[in-house]
Amino acid sequence: MRARTNGVITSHTPMDNLETLQAMGLTLPSPAYIVGAVLFGIIGIVAYRYGKRAEKPRSKWLGVALMFYPYAVSQTWLLYVVGVALCAGIIIDRG
Repeated sequence: MRARTNGVITSHTPMDNLETLQAMGLTLPSPAYIVGAVLFGIIGIVAYRYGKRAEKPRSKWLGVALMFYPYAVSQTWLLYVVGVALCAGIIIDRG
């Protein structure tokens, strides 16, 4: 994209936008975080459907928690610790 300022044509690259976001204090999540959020979200959908069909409210609500907790957690290691703990809760409730 090219912008014209004071008669000078400048080009803006995606890296300029990334640097602007970082200057504002925003950072992009790591690929490991994105994979974890998607993985636990899918497990959450399956757990929710299982809990609803089997009439197990604990599994249903643990599934909801798995789907939405990545929005509240910003560190990758904590995402995996909480996700594994919630999955363990579903396995215990299933038994």
